[in-house]
Amino acid sequence: MKTKSIQLIACLAWCIFSSSLQADDETVPPNLVFIIADDCTFSDIGCYGGQALTPNIDALAEQGMRMMQCFQAAPMCSPTRHSLYTGQYPVKTGAYPNHTFARDDVKSIVHYLQPLGYRVALSGKTHIGPESVFPFEYSKGGNAKKRQAKLDQAVVASEPSVINMGAIDNLMTECSETKKPFALFACSNEPHEPWNKGKRFRPQYDSAALKLRPYMVDTPSTRTAYRDYLAEISFFDSEVGQILSMIDQHDLADNTLVMVVSEQGNSFPFAKWSCYDAGLQSIMIVRWPGQVSAGSETDALVEYVDVCPTFVEAAGGTPAAIIDGKSLLPVLRGETDHHKDHVFGIQTTRGIFNGPRDYPIRSVRNERFKLIRNLDPDATFHNTINGKAWFRSWEASAEGGNEHAQSIIERFATRPAFELYDVQADPHELNNLAGDADYAAVLSELAETLAAWMQSQGDLGLETEMQAFEHMHGGNQEYKEWANAQKTPNQSKRGRKQK
Repeated sequence: MKTKSIQLIACLAWCIFSSSLQADDETVPPNLVFIIADDCTFSDIGCYGGQALTPNIDALAEQGMRMMQCFQAAPMCSPTRHSLYTGQYPVKTGAYPNHTFARDDVKSIVHYLQPLGYRVALSGKTHIGPESVFPFEYSKGGNAKKRQAKLDQAVVASEPSVINMGAIDNLMTECSETKKPFALFACSNEPHEPWNKGKRFRPQYDSAALKLRPYMVDTPSTRTAYRDYLAEISFFDSEVGQILSMIDQHDLADNTLVMVVSEQGNSFPFAKWSCYDAGLQSIMIVRWPGQVSAGSETDALVEYVDVCPTFVEAAGGTPAAIIDGKSLLPVLRGETDHHKDHVFGIQTTRGIFNGPRDYPIRSVRNERFKLIRNLDPDATFHNTINGKAWFRSWEASAEGGNEHAQSIIERFATRPAFELYDVQADPHELNNLAGDADYAAVLSELAETLAAWMQSQGDLGLETEMQAFEHMHGGNQEYKEWANAQKTPNQSKRGRKQK
């Protein structure tokens, strides 16, 4: 009898222990918070070696993983965001020019996460469409002063954020109460021009002491503009700080995957609107307690198309086969330091403000080399940059005999059919190796890889470029008229070179 009692007690103990194990094994879906800047060159961020003062982003990097080689597929806002939310490259969804929209049959991350029980919200900049493809819970604006006062931040913003901090607070409150996971996309408008929100940060920067990029011309107006841009990044950093503080206040940090990216490059030459690394490369910092090691980093090649399948898999789902990207979870968990052999880029210039008739650019990059194809090298590039005061100071310097300024102005306007760079030895992509016989095999291999990718996407190169108006809001004819109206008397003389 005593033996049976002992067995019964042991059995009950095991049942209780087993139940405890099962309860512990039940996975609670993580909240997903994605924060994105706007027109921010990755290498200007503090923890990526830049001069911008970004204490909140830098602190986040210490708490998670820095992706050192992250890229988006397009160096413009609208195609970047379409690609990000769909997990597909731009031409594949039809959303490859700027001010674009995806085909009606395309699915986005909202369609993938909602069936997994998530609320999927977007606050701030949109630049996507149609809403049927992107049925987020949208919010915009909000009173940043009151929100920040409530958060008791050390620095209180004097300008409102395009991100609705109040709506984000409500989302976190409601989801905490209902135990429902959420995916939040907080989309800043900074440091996109005009650089007018970071005024309170400007005194922290000494214009005279700033180090300019080697592809910039050193003039007083350049230094002033660069200072204002860096101060705008500091404003974005303050927005990141607000959201991180909100996560802490709601006691959500332990079960929230936070990802911060910088989007495409700034609006100085050779960044936005180009397929150089300054245009396509991005920061990517991921914090996920218990999954991502604090203070870690990786050189794995990753892309924005990988975000959608990563979030879907983290949420417990299976990424759709149509998605071009692949989950980053093995990289984030430290299981591998290799993700892809190549990353790709596409710039569709047709339809940009004050732009040329066409200027199609494609690129492919591996860990060491970057190949850029300028598909219409007889075209001349120009856009809104040409009208900036600081750019006019570059032109004046060139006209005054400054050889560096002359070379920069010339390179900005005209580029060869092929550009090949050793991005490890030449990170600013200044030394074109395309004509060097020693690198002929490298060029050939990358050209074949790029051609195969374009074919897989249905990208017909110049023909696809010329169809851009059909994929922009307003329709083909309206956008032809719009693009024509962008020309100024000065720019109408540029267009295409005489053959």
